[in-house]
Amino acid sequence: MVNYEIKEGVLRIDCRNWVIPTSIEDSGATMATIIDILTKEVGIERIILEEEREIEYDYEQTKMLLELANLYKKVSSEQFLSLYRIVPKGKEKLLGKRISEMEFIITQLIRKDPIAAYVRVNQLIEQFKRSSLKEDIHFLTKILIPLKNLLENLSLIKHAKPYLKNYVFGDRSIYRKIFSPIIRPKFMLTRFILKLPKDSRLIERYRIGYETEVEIYKLPNSTRLFYKVIPPELKLKEDENEILQRAREYLAEHRPREEEVSDFERARELFTSLGRSLIRSLAKEKNLKLSLEEIELLTKILVRYTVGFGILEVLISDERLQDVYVNAPIGTTPIFVNHSDYGECETNVIPTRSEAEAWATRFRLYSGRPLDESNPVLDTEITLPEGRARVAIITKNLSLKGLAFAFRRHRQNPWTYPLFIKVKYFNPLYAGIMSFLVDGGRAILIAGSRGSGKTSLLNATMLELMRNTRIVVVEDTPELGIDLMRKLGYNIVSMKSRSVITQVQTELPPEEALRTALRLGDSVLIVGEVRSKESLALFEAMRIGALSNLVAGTIHGESAYGVYDRVVNDLGVVPTSFKALDIITIATFIKTPDGLRRFRRVVELTEVRKDWKEDPLQEEGFVKLMEYSAKEDSLKPTDVLLEGESQVLNEIAKRIREFRGNWDAVWDNILLRAKIKQTLVDYSLKLNRPEILEAKFTVEANEAFHLITNKVYEEVGLDNKRIYEEWLKWLKEKLRLR
Repeated sequence: MVNYEIKEGVLRIDCRNWVIPTSIEDSGATMATIIDILTKEVGIERIILEEEREIEYDYEQTKMLLELANLYKKVSSEQFLSLYRIVPKGKEKLLGKRISEMEFIITQLIRKDPIAAYVRVNQLIEQFKRSSLKEDIHFLTKILIPLKNLLENLSLIKHAKPYLKNYVFGDRSIYRKIFSPIIRPKFMLTRFILKLPKDSRLIERYRIGYETEVEIYKLPNSTRLFYKVIPPELKLKEDENEILQRAREYLAEHRPREEEVSDFERARELFTSLGRSLIRSLAKEKNLKLSLEEIELLTKILVRYTVGFGILEVLISDERLQDVYVNAPIGTTPIFVNHSDYGECETNVIPTRSEAEAWATRFRLYSGRPLDESNPVLDTEITLPEGRARVAIITKNLSLKGLAFAFRRHRQNPWTYPLFIKVKYFNPLYAGIMSFLVDGGRAILIAGSRGSGKTSLLNATMLELMRNTRIVVVEDTPELGIDLMRKLGYNIVSMKSRSVITQVQTELPPEEALRTALRLGDSVLIVGEVRSKESLALFEAMRIGALSNLVAGTIHGESAYGVYDRVVNDLGVVPTSFKALDIITIATFIKTPDGLRRFRRVVELTEVRKDWKEDPLQEEGFVKLMEYSAKEDSLKPTDVLLEGESQVLNEIAKRIREFRGNWDAVWDNILLRAKIKQTLVDYSLKLNRPEILEAKFTVEANEAFHLITNKVYEEVGLDNKRIYEEWLKWLKEKLRLR
């Protein structure tokens, strides 16, 4: 008696007490058992064999078995094996021998080994072709050739044909080439597509950390590339799978109290410590020797599938992904990703509905925000050891098909200006000007399309501030690297305002949060994103803070006038208040001619002048300082900048004695800052030391520049050559270079 159930198109067979191998490719008995079930049941799209692990055959492999089951039903029918199809009238005495041969082929070989059935039928055809007897020709034309044609129409036989030359009866190695099930721990609900179309072309292969493999494919007749991820949990040994399953069962029985898991970081720490000890003791019970690396890997997987977010954590840890999309209805479509180099890609990952519901429950618990039919949107964030992401979740009644997720991934460590220079997001001159503007305490808005890098650029700009500056940050959903900046020694206060999407009443509205920020003392003010009513308070802050500290934020807009139009006409800021803004910088995507790849670039640096009255576009209120050149794939300075006619830069110069009325000194200082940023990139590449471009080193290098500038100024005045030489000496000593 075979125990099985069918639910939502999935045939689950309980194989825990089987003595035969639990795989179609290795066992004819298992194949026959499945064919027998498929002849009786309908609506099956996938097959899962359950033992200590799950062995899953996807839709394409199940389809091959369904074709075989339908053929078996047809050829085992009385109609196909009727008396006078097998033998002509008058030759009934041959029936026993012919029936015996056909019963063996149909009831045994077709169910257990259809490749052997096909080979045997071909042998019989060749044998009967040599006979001129009427009864042999009858058997050949009525039974053998029709059966051969039916077998040849099977997808399974079509796949097997290239390997039949040296076929030996009983050898199932061909089935291993055709069937490639996913073998995974029972607790892992996600489905993976591992077999790709025949003409798929591998474009790139890389690793996420040391454990996860990623392959990018170009599929035939598809403009969208395919992102194939193979996490370590798919490559575990049977003993390791068993240990993980038992560890998870133990944790399910001894679940910590809710207050212990309501804090995500604390829950991970707790389960990591508990899981590590549990895996050690279970391995000891089985006399299984595991290295420290293997124990850590199993612990990581265990935490991921207990208090974590399963395969989502693997995707979010890929630094080359920008967005991850899980669309409704979940379970029927794969996850899609937005890749920094390859644009939108389809993945080989298909999550299940129950898994998605578990994710939604955890996000509700960890964020403290509701998600139900009366509150169908949840806006929150996720911070993992390998990456951070902003999360937007929708459910019924907003989403017709139920839960859907969108993750905007952020780099684990914030971007820096040298990192951006390395990837050509902007050039050193732009970095030098922005560094000068930050020190000059200007009001800056970073604009651009969704995903163009606005928040990352804002975060990098914050790292240009010296650590003797107090910073107040207002965000509705935390995306900026506040925790890292705090660890680096910044005096920083982070405020979380009410999301304009979710409208959680217990949280402070963004405009009130901003006004509160203005009462927290003399500080740099950073607004994560300008969306609605808080814009009034932001421009008030710009008017107050324009002469003392940096005020910066991000906003959606494709041009300087687009920002003006949104702020004034959509958000209700009066035109005269808009003049408090000094600088608008625009980021966007640049596409290749074929449209298949795209790159993020800063394309514009514009100053906002103050002498216009009604329309800044018509009255030349927007003046470009830098503009993107597609030919050179770089920002180029405009004549206004080169000739020293920037009002904003000259306003900063007025407040510095050595720069007042001396554009050459201002320009030299900007070029010096640019040269220092480029030097960091050059040394990082030359020495193969990527940490030089990270936040910690960049902040130290920036402060070393300011301290050396002060020292040289006190000794001999502003001497840019000497400042650079002494800074370079500091850099070499810091890197222990002689």
